[in-house]
Amino acid sequence: MGEDLRRAGLPGGADTAGTQSGAEPLPAVTPKLVGIVWALLILNTLGSAGAETIIPLPRSLIQMVTMGALVAAFTLALAVNLRLRIRASAFVLLLTLLLVPSVISSVQLESGLGALFRCARLALFVGTLWLLSRWWDGSLTFVRHHIRMYFAVLASVAAGAVISPGTARPEIYGGRLVGALWPLTPPQIGQYAAVIIGLTVLLVLGRRTDRAGAAVIIVPSLILLALTHTRTATLGLLTGLALAIGSLVLTSAAARRFFTWAVLCTAVAAVGFAPALRAWFLRGQSQEHLTSLTGRAKVWDALLAAPRTTAEKSFGMGLGDKSFGGLPIDNSWLAVYHEQGWTGLTLVAAIIIVLGGVALLRPPSLPRACAIFLISYCAIASYTEAGLGDASPYLLHLAVAASLLAAPAAATPLATSEPPRRRVPRGARDGR
Repeated sequence: MGEDLRRAGLPGGADTAGTQSGAEPLPAVTPKLVGIVWALLILNTLGSAGAETIIPLPRSLIQMVTMGALVAAFTLALAVNLRLRIRASAFVLLLTLLLVPSVISSVQLESGLGALFRCARLALFVGTLWLLSRWWDGSLTFVRHHIRMYFAVLASVAAGAVISPGTARPEIYGGRLVGALWPLTPPQIGQYAAVIIGLTVLLVLGRRTDRAGAAVIIVPSLILLALTHTRTATLGLLTGLALAIGSLVLTSAAARRFFTWAVLCTAVAAVGFAPALRAWFLRGQSQEHLTSLTGRAKVWDALLAAPRTTAEKSFGMGLGDKSFGGLPIDNSWLAVYHEQGWTGLTLVAAIIIVLGGVALLRPPSLPRACAIFLISYCAIASYTEAGLGDASPYLLHLAVAASLLAAPAAATPLATSEPPRRRVPRGARDGR
């Protein structure tokens, strides 16, 4: 699959030849190093809290690994972009502006010294994205990096389930799949599986990889997604794919065939497997529990009812662990409001609106469809998951979307030391 994905790139990938406007000749190893930087960013956003693992890992050790990965990513990105060549990006610019309310609220230390630490982490994260923006050219390069790394993460989850099934499906999580080698929660695993399933399906429809190679990615990921019982990830996958494939229907016969078969299969499944699907969706919970979004609504109501000063409403309480009263907020918009105030909320909304608007204005293409899938998935998941206001996998998904929507740099020929030859009339060459 990796070879297929490498072979499947669109024209205008990483500027290894130095032919794009304002670019210098890049070393041949740059694309591989950029992929390593992206893998380190993903490692940083895996988090340090989750289920118990087969070999107990101290949280301090996990935090050292994840933060070390971010420092290494920034250092390596700087090493391959020493001249600090960047591309204009509204997405990264808005993320940079998001640092302002984060720092203003965090210096009050209401959330402790950890808030300033998280600000420094966000600054390194955004700085690394600026350095990588040089290679954002509308190609599928970062889509392939994204799929490879998250598939490696899912492989570790599958390995943990094989080695210790009891640890991988603990009772405390209701038998849902967790990370037994690295502490990953069911929503995290479901998110990673849903994202790479959607992107790989789109690559198949765009004929950027073969079906056999794609099956190696899609089938195991679907199994892991089903074992996590993650409703948000499943809904995000189905809705995101529907929107992305819908954007290709008018220009792709393969997309039209897939869309037709998907509708038929969904109708058959809804009729023939309705009881099983309902049982999977409810996860043994009551209708009342489901209506309250498994208790999230109570936390949201308490957060909104809490008294706040004008400054706290404007800039928030400082970057924290996305919790309120000791309970997870599990909503990106309320988490941003709590930690970065109305200023942060406005900037995050601008990120989604700008990316979505640019995607709608682009002509139909595979990169545009992948971007639409990622943007819509993040928008849907933001209702029950936090992460849009801090360094997280969701910001990496949106960064991939931004790279897909970037306009390819204009190609210009490299300057040579040899002066251009002057055309000589044929008669003069013959001596006449």
